[in-house]
Amino acid sequence: MLRAGTSTPALLRTIDRSKQRRTLGLHPPLPFVGEDVWNCYELSWLREGGVPAVGALRIRVPCATPATVESKSLKEYLNAFSQAIFPKEADILAAIRADLSALFGACADVSMPVLSGPGLHDTMPGQSLDDERVEIGTYERDAGLLGDACGDRLVERSVYTDLFASLCPVTGWPDWASVLISYRGPEIGRRQLLRYLVSYRRHRAFHETVIEQIFVDIMERCGCERLTVYGRFLRRGGIDINPFRSTHRSCAPDIRLARQ
Repeated sequence: MLRAGTSTPALLRTIDRSKQRRTLGLHPPLPFVGEDVWNCYELSWLREGGVPAVGALRIRVPCATPATVESKSLKEYLNAFSQAIFPKEADILAAIRADLSALFGACADVSMPVLSGPGLHDTMPGQSLDDERVEIGTYERDAGLLGDACGDRLVERSVYTDLFASLCPVTGWPDWASVLISYRGPEIGRRQLLRYLVSYRRHRAFHETVIEQIFVDIMERCGCERLTVYGRFLRRGGIDINPFRSTHRSCAPDIRLARQ
């Protein structure tokens, strides 16, 4: 049965950010700014006359919002548009923006991006850690692996790994990602940093909490003057989630990796 211009916000379920952050010892004011960038590749609706339309949806959510959305409920919500009639793209965007803004407790930036062009990157910017000769035997998060990673020399560096994985706290399934760390401060040993990042392989937490934990651990252990941690997670169920946390930059760079 066709529905004219309707949405189903009751399908959306919230995740309280403050509850997750208390487990990290984080309380306002937060030590970072940033946002979460959600790319949703399974969106379809009907135009006038019953002709289907498809599009990708990009949702940008400031990290200071009281709540975020549980990803499986977002997928169910978006799938419910498949038989709803919206004559114009702007109409469905307005409906989604209103529903998500109410859920997040702040205005959500919702758009339909072009998926090809200069925003597509093979890798993260910076130097890869993945060719380091290192032995690894710890797969539970351990900030102690950063150890004496920080030296006396002050540097400005961007490094990344494509080897990152953590576990979904709901399903226990792996969440695969590329993680970028950009910093200015005492030089962080590449091998120690790689061991630390790989130690998340059996760590259960939501994407956003994982990136915030990495930010907190590095800042506490290494005392960076500036720090940015950016996680580009592979999509699951047509959605990829990309948390960005920084001491000085509120918006994530507009990129999409080849793996995504």
